[in-house]
Amino acid sequence: MAFCPVQLGAHGCLTALGDAAQTHAALLRGERALSLVPVHGSAGGDPVPLALLPGRSLDETSPPSWLPDVKRLMRGCPEAPWGGARHPVFVTSSNFGVGNLYEFRRTALASHLGYGTPEACVGFIGRELGWGGNVSIVSHACVSANVGLVLAARQVASGLADQALVFTFDFLSPFVAGGFHALKILNSEFPAPYQARATGSIGLGDGAAFAVLRRPGTGWIIAGQTLHNEMHHFTAFPPDGAGFIACIEPLVRLASGRRLWIKGHGTGTLDSGRLEAEAFGRVMPSCPLVGWKGSIGHTLGSNGLVELAVAVESLRSGRIPGTVGSAAPAFSETVALEPITDGSFDGVLCASNAFGGAHAALLLCHA
Repeated sequence: MAFCPVQLGAHGCLTALGDAAQTHAALLRGERALSLVPVHGSAGGDPVPLALLPGRSLDETSPPSWLPDVKRLMRGCPEAPWGGARHPVFVTSSNFGVGNLYEFRRTALASHLGYGTPEACVGFIGRELGWGGNVSIVSHACVSANVGLVLAARQVASGLADQALVFTFDFLSPFVAGGFHALKILNSEFPAPYQARATGSIGLGDGAAFAVLRRPGTGWIIAGQTLHNEMHHFTAFPPDGAGFIACIEPLVRLASGRRLWIKGHGTGTLDSGRLEAEAFGRVMPSCPLVGWKGSIGHTLGSNGLVELAVAVESLRSGRIPGTVGSAAPAFSETVALEPITDGSFDGVLCASNAFGGAHAALLLCHA
């Protein structure tokens, strides 16, 4: 747990719908970026719901096709000696350059090896963006970005860093899509987060984001963060949902007196969706719950920071996108299917979950 508040000095994200402001606006309109794409890209396969950046193919290239998009995103990051002694960088992902490693195995083109491991891929990005050597690599499935945010906040709060940069990225490839397809949770159906229906399904999406953390000042602050890992199973959560509650309860106490809404994980799977919705409904019964992966897809290890950027836009505008792609009946009465235009909320609890019982949450509010 990390209850040392830090200022969200700058932030930005990139999804298939655009930057943070464009994604927020499209979600308010109920737009869905997901479309059916052959699971193995040019090699074909079953059609599955994917949300790729405009013009980007699922097949990986050398150099990576996502590099221009990353550079465009990071032009919004304030200038600083990133990667220096007092300006550490934390790079998070669940996939890094595994798409290039897959392409090397498939085509034997050695150029793909320059991006095919976490170290090689992050080194390539760092050189392209001009970072120094103080760069840490973090990966823990779908809570990767949250772990990076906790580590960065501790560096700033302890005085070891003047500012810290968290950069996260997950771009889809046939290897990534094929792995989820083999688990049957990525199938031909579109995701409907928190909807009680016969079959569960997810969608996957390209995503990247950054956040600059500073000592508390004016503007938006991350007031507290929590991590909780049940280490229960390779993929499943314990059936009592205790881990969801254990992760959020400390933040609920910290947020006492605030009027919150909840940005949930909400992938579209049935068991985890039910456990999450029921846990939030039990602990925070007056707080509406929304999830956006029915539109932008699951941006995997980057989702915690990608969706945080959209949550900031929601708080700033007083307009919160609803749970796109879902319909009644929902797993909880607190699930908001339509946009919320009540501007009286003064904070949001953002949650992410990962295979095996890993949970993460943070409390975002105005200083």
